Amino acid sequence: MTTTPRTWSVGEVVTAQMLNTEIRDQFGSFFGSWSTWSPTWLAEGGAEPTLGNGELSGRYLKVGRTVDWVLQLRWGSETQAGGGGGSENWEFVLPVPPATGFTYRVASADAYDSSTGLHYSGHAVYSTSDGGVVKTFVSALGDVGGIWDSSLPFAWSTADYLYAWGRYEAGA
Repeated sequence: MTTTPRTWSVGEVVTAQMLNTEIRDQFGSFFGSWSTWSPTWLAEGGAEPTLGNGELSGRYLKVGRTVDWVLQLRWGSETQAGGGGGSENWEFVLPVPPATGFTYRVASADAYDSSTGLHYSGHAVYSTSDGGVVKTFVSALGDVGGIWDSSLPFAWSTADYLYAWGRYEAGA
């Protein structure tokens, strides 16, 4: 919703401007185009990752306090996982700060290994730390043990992809 709905009064004369504000503009926010955002890639442990010549992009749609988002990380030849020794626990800063105190929220992810053509399905959790992040990517099927990092679910290299998407409640 783009505005707080008005409280109508008995006997009030309804104008075209009122209808446009209360109906057309509100519905327009539901069907609007997605906004782009440049996700920040962090690591909870060790050195921060560096994108190098890789690509990291995101899009989101905020309707009321509901935020739907997608991000895509394409690994480049100069991309570095950061951290070291498998302790990275990657975080991606969300486009809109989440509401505080929310509990169960899980994002989805897909890791694509270009050398084998295999996809790995995963999940991640939301956190209000660092202004709101999605982090702790793990395998959804239990086929790969541990948090995704420089060596999980595979050794990341040029042309590999990490896709992630989800929905959460915005703080405002």
